[in-house]
Amino acid sequence: MTLHTPYDADNPFAKILAQEIPAARIAESHRTLALMDAFPQSRGHCLVIPKSPVTNILDVSRKDLSALIDQTQTIARAVDKALSPDGIVITQFNGAPAGQTVFHLHFHIIPRYSEAVMAEHASKPADMDELKALATLIRSHIPKD
Repeated sequence: MTLHTPYDADNPFAKILAQEIPAARIAESHRTLALMDAFPQSRGHCLVIPKSPVTNILDVSRKDLSALIDQTQTIARAVDKALSPDGIVITQFNGAPAGQTVFHLHFHIIPRYSEAVMAEHASKPADMDELKALATLIRSHIPKD
């Protein structure tokens, strides 16, 4: 897989955007979607994705990337207020050798807690009801415009 792999419209995020598979949605704009990671590495692990069909950061338009970064910061701030983690990891991968497993651009927002061990990436699915409750809690800490 190269960094310029054609977009796969059957990837899980494309299916979430098409509402073909469920997701615990946190916030949505005309360019982005923030949601809970279905395979969280820690409590409150979120993702922010563009609505445009782009594989990685090299393919995204500047306008979509700007909206994506803005939404990532907004969600990270809400996670901080809602969950009071000891730290927050924000990460993004480009290409399989870099760790990318879903080939639709996405940013991870991973709360870190000093005494908790972070789970392996994509190791265990979370309970959807718990994810929805976390999404509601995080959403309640997003400032209203």
